[in-house]
Amino acid sequence: MNNLFQGIPADLPQELMEDLLVHRGLRLQRILSRGHADPPGQWQQQDQDEWVLLIQGEAELEYREPSRKQRLASGDWIFIPAGEAHRVAWTPPDRDTLWLALHWDAPT
Repeated sequence: MNNLFQGIPADLPQELMEDLLVHRGLRLQRILSRGHADPPGQWQQQDQDEWVLLIQGEAELEYREPSRKQRLASGDWIFIPAGEAHRVAWTPPDRDTLWLALHWDAPT
């Protein structure tokens, strides 16, 4: 048995991404942010669909097309289709933001 809230480092100079499960085309990641964000103008654009659950904390996501921002709080989840350009615009620097991200192959 494992616990999402264990093994969180006191010092977190970079966002922490850990694979919790990789199996049959699925990848489940634990992501830990503490004031981390993607640099302005740097977009993530993945080849796989992604479902994200914000377990703890807050975050703001930004999307390129159409241009918009989305604020997330604990318990919020979103679906990001493969190919959609997005970025983490903000997470609070004074507390942990804990995410679960599920990736899978996009349908053809």
